[in-house]
Amino acid sequence: MKRGFFWMVVMMGLVSSCVPPKKFQDLKAKQEQCEEERQRLLTENRRLTTDNEELNAQSAKLKREIDRMVDDTASIGKSYRTARADYDRLRAMNDELLAKQGALRQQGTEENRKLLETLQATQLDLQRREDELRKLEAELNRKKQNLDELSAALLAREARVKELEEIIAQKDEAVRDLKDRISAALLGFKDKGLTVEQKNGKIYVSLEAKLLFPSGSTVVNAEGKQALVDLANVIKDEQDITILVEGHTDTDPFNGKGAVKDNWDLSVMRATSVVRIMTEDGQVRPEMLTAAGRGEHIPVADNANREGKAKNRRIEIILTPNLDKLFEIINE
Repeated sequence: MKRGFFWMVVMMGLVSSCVPPKKFQDLKAKQEQCEEERQRLLTENRRLTTDNEELNAQSAKLKREIDRMVDDTASIGKSYRTARADYDRLRAMNDELLAKQGALRQQGTEENRKLLETLQATQLDLQRREDELRKLEAELNRKKQNLDELSAALLAREARVKELEEIIAQKDEAVRDLKDRISAALLGFKDKGLTVEQKNGKIYVSLEAKLLFPSGSTVVNAEGKQALVDLANVIKDEQDITILVEGHTDTDPFNGKGAVKDNWDLSVMRATSVVRIMTEDGQVRPEMLTAAGRGEHIPVADNANREGKAKNRRIEIILTPNLDKLFEIINE
């Protein structure tokens, strides 16, 4: 630049020696005006370059942020990559324009004005692209928030499932323990038509009619009464079970007279007799018990032979754990 200024002074000296003073002054004034315009454009170019560098720095920061979140959705990632490609293209164009401005800044005010307009248009386009990037960033943040909310909901659901599993495990353990205690208490009746089973989360105590009742009777005999009292002693202090006493018969029609009309009546009255013994002699709380008669309609064996009929004539005592707490958690 200093070298150019030197030659300009030399030329001015030569011109001043060859042209009239007034024309020289006009040329000098025009030269100074051009120099001022050039300096202004240089200053504006530096400002725009600084702004462009700041925009580039901001864009780089946004890219780092977006890169961490771009995995959220393929569509948003694709949009970001397209926007980034456009931004890189515009940035390259901006660099090219800046280079052209440096090469052409000596070609006159009009050319510089056009270059400045193009540069300004490029800056506006860059701003628009930056706004698009910010919108994409906001969308990614919204998606991330949705994922966080879903993750929190999933964790809460998993916690509820774990709590349910723990309650079920506790209930199953309690049922197994109760079943073992019942089996131990009724061990002496094992070969007399009494079985204890655990299935579907319940305990089934089945007593064949021959252990409890004389043929056709609804009055429990002494041995059957002892079995029921032994059972009652195990379960009377339980707080979280309900007890269903079901009477069952075979398919042989009941032809008795008096209060018992048929197998329905027989099954109901036998269940009621068992309930009375368990409450009166066994001290089981009445609110824990329900008596029901099923007649001959739910057999466990074939009624075509004597052995099957003997198994079907039975009392089933079904102990069910209280699942209110489990249902409360499910309904939350």
